Amino acid sequence: MYLWVKALHIIFVASWFAGLFYLPRIYVNLAMETDPKATARLLLMARKLYRFMLILMIPTLIFGLWLWLGYGIGKGPGNAWMHVKLAIVVLLVGYHFACGSLLKKFEKGANTRSNVWYRWFNEVPTIALFIAVIMVVVKPF
Repeated sequence: MYLWVKALHIIFVASWFAGLFYLPRIYVNLAMETDPKATARLLLMARKLYRFMLILMIPTLIFGLWLWLGYGIGKGPGNAWMHVKLAIVVLLVGYHFACGSLLKKFEKGANTRSNVWYRWFNEVPTIALFIAVIMVVVKPF
């Protein structure tokens, strides 16, 4: 059963990250858009993607917790890497909900940030993924 749980965790992580990578790119376009029809289309895309991302985040966290608490992955001495990985997970969950907050601002027409800011904001999940994968695979400490 362990390999099934691990495989499902990886599948849902990859799927959730697809949304974490793409939603802020929609925000870049929304921040630059001036045509109301294009803005409406981008907002519709963003809303649907955000809802789908939430559906993907939940099993990602469930299967990750199952691996950690159920199978003891990362528990015990010599597993300080897990603390870093868990901090990254907390950061990503916060990032996910920050994306939702930004979406609400776009929907209200209250965005105050530039497309350049969103380009930088879009880099957060890339850096987080880089660190998390190194922690899980290399286990540097």
